[in-house]
Amino acid sequence: MSARAAATRQRILDAALAEFAAHGLAGARVDEIALRSGANKRMLYAHFGSKEELWLVVLEQAYAAKRAEERALEVEHLPPEEAMARLVRFNLRYTAAHPEFVALLNQENIHRAAYLKRSAEVPAMYSPLLGSLRAVLKRGEETGRFRRGVDPLQLYVTMLGLGHFWVANRHTLSTIFDADLGTEAALEAREAHVVEVVLGYLKP
Repeated sequence: MSARAAATRQRILDAALAEFAAHGLAGARVDEIALRSGANKRMLYAHFGSKEELWLVVLEQAYAAKRAEERALEVEHLPPEEAMARLVRFNLRYTAAHPEFVALLNQENIHRAAYLKRSAEVPAMYSPLLGSLRAVLKRGEETGRFRRGVDPLQLYVTMLGLGHFWVANRHTLSTIFDADLGTEAALEAREAHVVEVVLGYLKP
């Protein structure tokens, strides 16, 4: 693929991410994606074939972007408690900084992961993640800092849930409790809480 074609492809993906995050798969319009990207519909279909295929590629890119930043944390050589706290903070902060990722996941769940099931890339990304988390847990067990027998999958889902729910529901929660949960101070308070919750659970 030429540099020009690659740049066009990426512009289409960036435009599609914005359109899908705002309107979901069903509500997104190919005409709007083409307009946002500066490409015509013919070019869009030439690169991706259909709106549904474009959705899957956007979804895969969103997961890949998160995993790339997660890998860059390099927690392998940190003390286990510090490594775990860094992972917890990262997941909360990433979710807060990327509401479009939350929107895509919410939409894909509405479709019962029908498109994600076709992806070989995303499951492959997350297998090494669980391996890394398992290694941190093992170091914590060996040093007596963490309890034994923690399931890394269950722990990771818990870590995600503690951040995802906060971000996905911050508008309704802010209204219900008459507090602006979208501020940096609110995020810092949430961050401290979720780190304490996870590390508290891991204590032997």
